[in-house]
Amino acid sequence: MKELDELIAVSRKYGADSRFVIAGGGNTSYKDDTRLYVKASGHALATIDENGFAVLDRKKLAPMGRRRYSADAAEREAQVKADLAAACLTPDRRPSVETSLHDCMDWKFVVHLHPTLVGGLMCSKNAASECAALFPEALYIEYTDPGYTLFRKVYGRIKAWRVEKGTEPQVIFLQNHGIFVGGNTTAEIEKVYDHVMDVLSSKVEALPEGEVAVDENAAMEFIPAVRTVLSRNGRGPKTVKLTSNAVISWAMESWEAIKTPFTPDGIVYCKSEYLRLEGTDVTAAEKAIERYVARRGHTPKVILVPGLGLLAAGTNARDAKTVTEVFLDCCKIAWYSGSWGGAHPMNRRQISFIDNWEVENYRRKVAASGAVGRVEGKTIIVTGAAQGFGEGIARYLIGQGANIVVADLNEVTGEATAASFNAVCKGNKAIFVKTNVAEIDSVRSLVARTVMEFGALDSFVSNAGVARAGDLETLTPETFEFVTKINYHAFFYCSKVASHVMKIQTALDPEYFADIIQINSKSGLEGSKANYAYAGSKFGGIGLTQSFALELAPFRIKVNAICPGNFLDGPLWSDPEKGLFVQYLNAGKVPGAKTVADVRDYYLSKVPMRKGCNPPDVAKAILYAIEQTGETGQAIPVTGGQVMLN
Repeated sequence: MKELDELIAVSRKYGADSRFVIAGGGNTSYKDDTRLYVKASGHALATIDENGFAVLDRKKLAPMGRRRYSADAAEREAQVKADLAAACLTPDRRPSVETSLHDCMDWKFVVHLHPTLVGGLMCSKNAASECAALFPEALYIEYTDPGYTLFRKVYGRIKAWRVEKGTEPQVIFLQNHGIFVGGNTTAEIEKVYDHVMDVLSSKVEALPEGEVAVDENAAMEFIPAVRTVLSRNGRGPKTVKLTSNAVISWAMESWEAIKTPFTPDGIVYCKSEYLRLEGTDVTAAEKAIERYVARRGHTPKVILVPGLGLLAAGTNARDAKTVTEVFLDCCKIAWYSGSWGGAHPMNRRQISFIDNWEVENYRRKVAASGAVGRVEGKTIIVTGAAQGFGEGIARYLIGQGANIVVADLNEVTGEATAASFNAVCKGNKAIFVKTNVAEIDSVRSLVARTVMEFGALDSFVSNAGVARAGDLETLTPETFEFVTKINYHAFFYCSKVASHVMKIQTALDPEYFADIIQINSKSGLEGSKANYAYAGSKFGGIGLTQSFALELAPFRIKVNAICPGNFLDGPLWSDPEKGLFVQYLNAGKVPGAKTVADVRDYYLSKVPMRKGCNPPDVAKAILYAIEQTGETGQAIPVTGGQVMLN
């Protein structure tokens, strides 16, 4: 249908523009004489398709404007919900809460959005008078509880407008909410929005700009503590995202202007009360958070910390991102409202209604929903994860719900790998951090970035490694030192930096365990002819594993090694130029071998299960190491029976 295609196009245009839509808010519709197509709850405008629209019978919607519902708010909303459901021709799609508003506007297309500039005007003290002066052709509606109550008011005001002016209002402004624009073509609607934005942008001061530098050491000391307090006592692992910029700095200095929510969306996604700490003292923060929980019955979504910035706490990475975007939008609204007399937040009664409204609780549920995996909500660094074994391990773990940090020197491949992970993520997320594991400062930056993005480090998988084969006659000292630096020294650097952050976390929750896991090798369990640089570094890695395990056990940090067999299909072995098959053939490691195929057959013949090791095999061993709490200092073989522990 041509009109539906136009509706999808205009929905995506505005839905993808953060000036108009934050966190998937707003809704759009098209109607003919018999049917209304309106965005269904739980669908984002930016990506909506025809399956994202609920279809309703307009003959069944029409009586809702005349019907008198119960005076009891809860009973009334239940009755309205039932009538909407009865009119819905697509029962698998819940119609938008503003469905009746779309139906009563006598335009084919209606686009309802929450532009930040409009929010600045609608959430200002002088909203009514300024709106009348700037947009005399528009209908202004003072704040009214959303749902049926708002519909009845708008319905009545539209009828009065028609009688008084003999026309149909094309623009409706809603105080502390947003704007509705109607038109018989989407081009008409776009022209109106262009006009509104041009007028408003000419009346406001530019926002503060620029990022604010963050002390990485302070972030690493404080943020993991906050995340632990938020997550403990059965509350489940939270993701905590740090944002520090000029807008946030202004907001913290203007606390009175931003401390109370302005819009229903602000309450839905950020809760109705924010928490502002006095500084980065962990004990004081812990007490403040627990007082908040005792008072409100839930953990805070927004925590403002002088010297750091905004900590957005979510049930997962997607939720934390939404909290960040919505709260930043609230701060911008507060700034813009200064051009029209200052901020006008919602009052306590209005806030209480949104807090307890079934429709908004449904939106919260949709926003927070997602699959539950074996490491759901945990944050895991995997070094050397741009490709090969590390990529396969990280891919498996992200499928189990973890936030994954792809740490690697290969920037192009690493960014592409993280992007491919995010294409299949649910509520979790992957990021790439360029890292040289042979330099401890690079490892510190890796962990700091992880903490600022996700709030914690639950598991560190030290996977990055190199192999250089050669006998005593041919292997150079430089090559030996290179292999040792990457495979042995780097594990020390990673464990040193990771364990510091993990100790902060375990100190605040007696039920919490963290993990450091080295991806070792079967060559760490038995010698390897003409491959002593690699085998020696891996033997040493098991020695470090056992020693670190003893040291860190009192802190509930488990340290284990996974010892894979040969990943015969991976690039380490199969690369036609640098792979181990080629190296071993050239080094004469396999007696009588004349081709790469001979070398491969030789190694496969040594495995009782007649299979090479693969990343899912190793990832499952990692999950075992993480889930159990009774073993540390272990070297877990994943070799198909080729190497067995005594």
